[in-house]
Amino acid sequence: MTGPSQLVTETLGAPQEQVDEAGSEKSQEVAGRTPWQLFSERFVRDRVALAALGFITLEIIAAVFAPLIVRALAHPPDAQYPNALDPKFGTPTGPSSKFLFGVDSVGHDVFSRVLFGARVSLEVALVATALAVLLGVTFGMIAGYYRGPVDTLISRVIDVTLAFPVLLLALGIASACSLGNGCVRGLIKPGLSTVVAAIVVINWTYIGRIIRGQVLSLREKEFVEAARAQGASDRTILFREILPNLVAPIVVYTTLVIPQNILLEAALSYLGVGINPPQASWGEMIAEATPIFNTAWWFFAFPGAALLLTVLAFNLVGDGVRDALDPRTAV
Repeated sequence: MTGPSQLVTETLGAPQEQVDEAGSEKSQEVAGRTPWQLFSERFVRDRVALAALGFITLEIIAAVFAPLIVRALAHPPDAQYPNALDPKFGTPTGPSSKFLFGVDSVGHDVFSRVLFGARVSLEVALVATALAVLLGVTFGMIAGYYRGPVDTLISRVIDVTLAFPVLLLALGIASACSLGNGCVRGLIKPGLSTVVAAIVVINWTYIGRIIRGQVLSLREKEFVEAARAQGASDRTILFREILPNLVAPIVVYTTLVIPQNILLEAALSYLGVGINPPQASWGEMIAEATPIFNTAWWFFAFPGAALLLTVLAFNLVGDGVRDALDPRTAV
């Protein structure tokens, strides 16, 4: 038989176990997570963005090791193979076991030129974007924090630059620097550096305006007032108090502007003021393929597909980063 003391023990023991389990569950629920952990959890759930990031990673690896890949599977991008052309009409021939993507009108291996064109597009996009973001963040922080005449001067420069059509301004800068020894006493030479300079001159204004607006709001916050009351210098406030709060918009803008810069480089090369032949560029290849695209589809299709997929992948990654950094996104 069960005694009274055993009944009391069982009666009191069951609620205590439930309380312990509830307490442990509550402690797990309130476990803190860093912003990086929150971002990682949100981004990993976006399968489309992860697939796009994987494609970009593979493309970067292929671009870095392009010389080794070409040595093993294709031919040098600048070499011409007249024997690969059609023997009767001298026209380009399509994909084959020897030329994976076919050849162009002068006998270049399209596969190797598409591969080296990826190097040019990624190099221009990443370098130009980094320089544009650096300038935009610097001038935007200065304008938003100091205001007054400094803000007026920087803001008017931004307004004047944004008043020009983007492609027309880039075309003018690239055309002016594509002749002779280039611009700025030869510092900006025709070709790759000209395209980078044109993109930087245009794109720093967008991030500059965004950062200026953010800084105008942040400079009035309590933590900035507290740092100023403690005697912190302007440099300390800008780089230790304000800049960390600008990481999210900077990252989002950077990921979204990279595909725009890839398209701008392709447009300039298509119009003949970008990358100089014989250096491979997707835009220049598409321009050469335009008159014969109905008979040599491979010459137009492969660089066009590479450009399309690259831009799409960067856009998808940018959207995923923006959603993952949104504080309203539930985990």
